[in-house]
Amino acid sequence: MNFAAQLFYSSYLSERLERLYSPRPAIKDNEENDPFWQREELHLGPSHCGAVHKCGPVSNGTRGRRPTLIEPERLKDFGEEELLNGDVKVHETKVMERPEVMLMEPQKTRRVSEFQIVSRPLPQYLRFEDISAAAFRIQSEIQKTPCTYSRLSKQYGMEIYLKKEHLHYTGSVKERGVLYLLTSLTQEQQRNGVIVASDCNFSMAVAHHAVEMKIPVFVIMPSSCSSPRLRIYRDYGAMVISYGSTSQDSQKHARHLAKENGYLYMEEDESAAYLAGLGTVGMEIYEQVPKLDAVIVPAAGQYGLLAATAAAIKHINSQILVIGIEPEGFPLLSKSLKTDSPVKDMHCNPNKRLYGDLVARSLGVNTFHLAKKLVNKVITVSEEDSLVAMLRFQEFERSTVDTEGAMGLAAILAGQLPELRGKKVAVVVSSANMELEMVRRCVDRALVLDDRVSKFCVQLGEWPGDMAKLLDVLSREDVRLLDVCHRRHSDKSDLFKAKVECVVETRDKAQSIQLRKVLSERYPSLCWLDR
Repeated sequence: MNFAAQLFYSSYLSERLERLYSPRPAIKDNEENDPFWQREELHLGPSHCGAVHKCGPVSNGTRGRRPTLIEPERLKDFGEEELLNGDVKVHETKVMERPEVMLMEPQKTRRVSEFQIVSRPLPQYLRFEDISAAAFRIQSEIQKTPCTYSRLSKQYGMEIYLKKEHLHYTGSVKERGVLYLLTSLTQEQQRNGVIVASDCNFSMAVAHHAVEMKIPVFVIMPSSCSSPRLRIYRDYGAMVISYGSTSQDSQKHARHLAKENGYLYMEEDESAAYLAGLGTVGMEIYEQVPKLDAVIVPAAGQYGLLAATAAAIKHINSQILVIGIEPEGFPLLSKSLKTDSPVKDMHCNPNKRLYGDLVARSLGVNTFHLAKKLVNKVITVSEEDSLVAMLRFQEFERSTVDTEGAMGLAAILAGQLPELRGKKVAVVVSSANMELEMVRRCVDRALVLDDRVSKFCVQLGEWPGDMAKLLDVLSREDVRLLDVCHRRHSDKSDLFKAKVECVVETRDKAQSIQLRKVLSERYPSLCWLDR
């Protein structure tokens, strides 16, 4: 490129950059008619031969020097001009590319099996806050039952405190859970009413407290229900309806009525409100018995009571032992803990007249997990031990309880808790709802099991005074004769002998052993009848 072309290119580039990138100057009055953007473009040489350029002469192929209109700091973007002796030094402008942006490689796709799955803890089904709320809610309607020192403590080598929940109005601890459950119902549910269909402590509590809260309550009972029990429900103020011959018939009819009329069908379950109400027992025990070591709770039929009490006790003091007791003929919780899942079907035949309210219930999943986590030990007691415990309550505590309420004390009487010797133990007495006739029969049976009532048979001759001599022996041993049967012709092999059967009562087992020894020495034909 020749010099003229270079000059033209440099001037043209400066003029264009001046127009594009320089800030617009303020227009002055004397420049209104000559703005810089209207200036003529640079031409090389005059417009015609011999003419002189209007802006000044051109020397060395260039016009007179004029200041550049490009701001100095912008020159670095387009190259830099150096004017030396009128010469133009042109520097080549290099267009710099932007630095290459390095993109991050996409993350490697990972399989699900490569991830470590961290299981989140499940929310607690029953919280201590729920139990505290229930205690505050029911405190005005539920009395605080006593937890008194038992006179049986010295006899069994431990400090026994009896939490007497059988002193509630309906004779059962279930009043706590039922009342809180009823207060948790919506206003519409309370207006429509509730309906129950089983003769148990739960139904009695529902009947009583629903009437107290002005909630319509209906009780559907089978025809096999005894008249005294029906009278109790009527005395509470419930509407009692007899239907069907079995409890299944009455329950089916109750569900049908609930669906047609909008009643709320209620049955004992493991709802959070019901368990929270039952858990208030644990709070009261901890307040009433300082420095407590263990709590014994009946489990069968009231697994909710065991789980809720354990939840309250363990939250306050995790060092306190919680022991569950259930009948030997229906060890539902014990088998469930062995199989690590709730057992649905129990292939056993317990005494339904004694444990009718116990065996009619099933073990829920939530209750099972609470018991598995919080209960330290679950043991079973025999029917005989429960009956003897009922007898001890009548003799030492002047209280009449049922087999369920006596199960906690039965475990101590049977010697199944030797680790609690010398410790402070609270025993929950859960209920006392047994018909009078059944109570009498249970006491009679317990006296036999406790070696307090015995029956023996002896053969006497027909000589005058033989019967009197036998009675004299019993009198000298200070034994009470309850019944006697004299049969003269009972044994055909000996026509001159008479068979005498006697039922006697002794003070305790020691006196019974002494009586057996005396009679065995005097009457070789003595035969003690089986218990």
